[in-house]
Amino acid sequence: MEKGKIKVTAEDIFPVIKKFLYSDHEIFIRELVSNATDAILKLKTLISLGKVNKKINNLIIEIILNKENKILKIIDNGIGMTKKEVYKYINKIAFSGAEAFLKKYKNKKSLIGNFGLGFYSSFMVSDKVEIISKSYKDSESAIHWICDGSTNFSIKNIDTPTKSGTEIILHINDSSKEFLEENRIKELLIKYCKFMPIPIKIGEREEIKKNKNGLEKKIKVNNIINNTSPIWIKNPINGKDEEYINFYKELYPMQIENPLFWIHLNIDHPFKLTGVLFFPKIRNQIEIQRDKIQLYQNQVYVTDNLEGIVPDFLNFLKGVIDSPDIPLNVSRSYLQSDSSVKKISGYITRKVADKLENMCKNNREDFEKKWEDIKIIIEYGMISDPNFYSKAKKFALYPDINKKYFILEEYIEHIKNTNKLKNNKIICFYTSNLENQNYYIQTIKNKGYKILLLDSPLVGHLLQKIEMDYKNLNFYRVDSDKINKILKNEKKNISNLSENEIIFLKKILNQNIDKEKFLIKIEDLDDSSLPFIITIPEFIRRMKEISMTGNNMFNIQNFNSKYNIIVNKNHKFIKKIINEKDLNIQKKIIKNSLNLIMLSQNLLKGKELTDFMYQSFENF
Repeated sequence: MEKGKIKVTAEDIFPVIKKFLYSDHEIFIRELVSNATDAILKLKTLISLGKVNKKINNLIIEIILNKENKILKIIDNGIGMTKKEVYKYINKIAFSGAEAFLKKYKNKKSLIGNFGLGFYSSFMVSDKVEIISKSYKDSESAIHWICDGSTNFSIKNIDTPTKSGTEIILHINDSSKEFLEENRIKELLIKYCKFMPIPIKIGEREEIKKNKNGLEKKIKVNNIINNTSPIWIKNPINGKDEEYINFYKELYPMQIENPLFWIHLNIDHPFKLTGVLFFPKIRNQIEIQRDKIQLYQNQVYVTDNLEGIVPDFLNFLKGVIDSPDIPLNVSRSYLQSDSSVKKISGYITRKVADKLENMCKNNREDFEKKWEDIKIIIEYGMISDPNFYSKAKKFALYPDINKKYFILEEYIEHIKNTNKLKNNKIICFYTSNLENQNYYIQTIKNKGYKILLLDSPLVGHLLQKIEMDYKNLNFYRVDSDKINKILKNEKKNISNLSENEIIFLKKILNQNIDKEKFLIKIEDLDDSSLPFIITIPEFIRRMKEISMTGNNMFNIQNFNSKYNIIVNKNHKFIKKIINEKDLNIQKKIIKNSLNLIMLSQNLLKGKELTDFMYQSFENF
C-alpha cells in the first residue's frame, strides 16, 4: 500500500471546501453521477472507434444506499482508472495558487463560482471517501484509494473487480444523513440527472408480467429514474406533436394544460445549442414564474436562472436549453457573462421571432386564435428588446372592438381615411374594457371612428414605444381628456347658456364638487352627450399604468393627477340645475349626478358608495 499527500499548496483546503460550500452540498450527487456518465461515454467512444475490442450491452450507473452503515455508493461500468490516472486526476486538484485562493476567499460566505468541485464535492457530505476502479486496459490492476477528508490518502492494487468501471464509496457524515434516504436521493437524481444519457438505477421495483400460458408473475426490474433520450437531442424533423407534449408533461408534471406550440432549437455553429421552448397560455396575468426554462449542459441540469441567456420577455416560456458552449463557472452552478452569451441570447430571440412570423404568415387564422394567450410575451418583448420589436411589427396583432385582428400597418391603412385629422395626424382610439367604457365607445362610434380593444396591462408601455416609432400616430383611450377636444374639431356647437348663466353654473359647481379630486371644465358639447362626463388625462393615466408594472421612470406624484369633470352646458339637465331655486335640491341633484358618473368609472367607493346606495333606495 502506498501513502501520500494530495498535492495542494495549502494544508487546510478541505476544511474550506466543507465549510464554505456547505449550503450547496446537494450538488455532490450531480457531480459524481456526471463523472460516472463521462466514464461510460468515453468507453462507448473507444469501442465505436475500434480502439477497444469489447461488447458491453448493459452500460449503467447504479446508486446503492446502506443506511445502517451510513454508506452511499455510485457505481459505473465505464472506462475506469489506472493507478497513474488516479494520481493524475484525483491526487492533484486542478487549480493553481491555492494559498492565494484561500487568502482571498477563506472569509467569504460561499465559494461557489470560484472553485472546481467535481469529485471533491463528495467531501462536503462524507467523513471518508473510497474509490475502487478497474481500467478498461486488461493489463492494468484494479486499485483501491482511500481519503479521510484531509490531504492524506492511501492507494493499493487489488484483485477485484475484473470488469472495467469505478465505484465511489461515500461514508456519509452525521450532518448529512438525509443523503442516506432513498427518496431524498431520488429527488436529487430527478432534479439534476433526469435526462442524463446513461441509465441511472436506484433500487428495484416489481412488475407483473404474463408468461406464455397467460399466468401472471411478479418480477423485479431495475428502477431507472432518467430519460436518456429527451426530445431536444433528436432531429426536429422527426419530432411528433405527441412526443413534445409528453415531454412537456414530463418536465412539468403539475401543469394541467398542454402548451400552445413550441420551438425546437438546434444549432451547431458558431456555437452548439439544442433545446425546446414551449409557449404556455399566459393571458393577462403577469405572475411569478415557477416552472421556468431549465439550462442543461450535455444533458446535465445546471440551473433555471437563465439571466443573460434568455431575454427577460422569454422567461414566460417553459422548456429546456442545452449547450456545452454556455460559459459556466467550474462548479457548473452559475452563468458567466461574455460575448458568446449575448450571441446565444440573440439567436434565441431571432428563432422565436422567426417562428411567430411564420405562424402569422402561414396560418393567420390559427395565430389569431392563439393571440390572447401569447400577447403578453410578445408585447413585453416589443417593449424590452429593440431587435425583437423591429421583427414583431410583422406579426404583432391589434384587435378592434369587433374582434377583427390587424397588424399595425394593416390597421393604419384601414383607418387612414376615417381617423385622420386636419393636421394629418392619424388617431387610434382604443378601449381597455368594453363593458366599463361602453358610453365612451358608443359616443366615438357614433362619430364614425374605428376603435381598438387593447386590454393588456402592458399597453401603456407599448403605446409609448409605438408613438416614438410612428411620429404621425397618436393613441387615445376612449375616456381620455383629449377625446373631447378631438371630437370638438368636427363642428362648432353653439352654447345654450348666457354669460351670466355660465358664471352662475361655475359658482354652484365649485361649491358642490371636491376640487382636490376633480378639475371642472365647462364645454360646448352636442345635446346628445351626457350632462356630466369624467375623463382621465391620457398622459397621467399611462404613466400610472407604467408605474404599476414596475417602471419607476416617472414619479407620478410630480404630475397633476386630478380627474376631469366635463360639464356639457348644452344639455337641458344643466339648464334645470341652474333654474332650480331650492339650494338643497340643487345641491342634491349635483351630488347624485356626480355619484352616478363616479360609479361608472369605479371611483365611488367606501362610505360614499354606501350612502349613495341607501339614498337611491329612499328615492324610489
